[in-house]
Amino acid sequence: MESSMVGNTAASCAVNPAETGTDRAGDAPYHRALAHDRRRVGRGVAAIVLVVVGLFGFGSVITWLAARIDLSMGRVNPTLGGDDVTVLFQAAGAASVALLIPWSMLVQRWLYGVRGRSLISVVCRFRFDEFGRALLFAGPLSVLCIAVVSLVTPIEPAQFSAVDLVGLLAVTLLLTPLQAAGEEFGFRGLVLRVASSWNRDPRTALVVGVVVSAALFAAIHFQGNPWLNIHYLTLGVGAALITWRTGGLETAVVLHALNNTISFTFALVLHTDLLGGTGDPVLLLLAVPTVATTAAVFVSTRQHGPTTTPVRSTTP
Repeated sequence: MESSMVGNTAASCAVNPAETGTDRAGDAPYHRALAHDRRRVGRGVAAIVLVVVGLFGFGSVITWLAARIDLSMGRVNPTLGGDDVTVLFQAAGAASVALLIPWSMLVQRWLYGVRGRSLISVVCRFRFDEFGRALLFAGPLSVLCIAVVSLVTPIEPAQFSAVDLVGLLAVTLLLTPLQAAGEEFGFRGLVLRVASSWNRDPRTALVVGVVVSAALFAAIHFQGNPWLNIHYLTLGVGAALITWRTGGLETAVVLHALNNTISFTFALVLHTDLLGGTGDPVLLLLAVPTVATTAAVFVSTRQHGPTTTPVRSTTP
């Protein structure tokens, strides 16, 4: 996978030392955007709590409203303890997580005074060239691995009406990528940056940021299935390293969106119970696209290292 960056600097989203309280010279990698002379651990914990509260808070309200609407139509979705995986249930879940995109930007701006759009990348915008390259590289591999997992593992058949099937497919294709992006903004964006601001040494900061963001990401997805937990942890670590290395969330969003969208699509096409699961080790195949893409990113950036944002000088 080729890198789109020439050199290791992206100049259009420079970090002002006044925003972070530091007068450091040099370039700031993605994970150090919130670094400060003081560690501000309390503020960081508050930011992480707000991300988690936003995730579950939006979800609780929106999915409850969707459940009440379903109930009025004689259907009981899983929010109220039923087993009707309805279009509203899926849409509400995806939309509530997608709200982490603006929420994470708002929390960063509010608590740290750093522009929210800097969460996207070191150039403060979504880089479609990075996105396209990641999609071309990881897309076929993701389809292959998820297809194998879907075809060789036992399934729990579920029956959907034609209307439900079309609706669920539409929600999957339209909203699931936004759901994945929401989690990336929250965990590979804000949580990674916050935890990385607690140490002055950039290398130690990176380790802490990756560990905290990946562990929290795996924890909110925790399953009784150990193989699935390994997949979540791998995705968390790999996506965090990719975000640091590429200077943005685009490739991490691609990996996450491919995993979720293709998995749900296969589940619907094969009429698999979306609430079911398997404990087979074949689930480790789900981690292959993450590992391969992480390796490709490191190879493609070996000459110039992580993409960074210049720190603006405060002197005229």
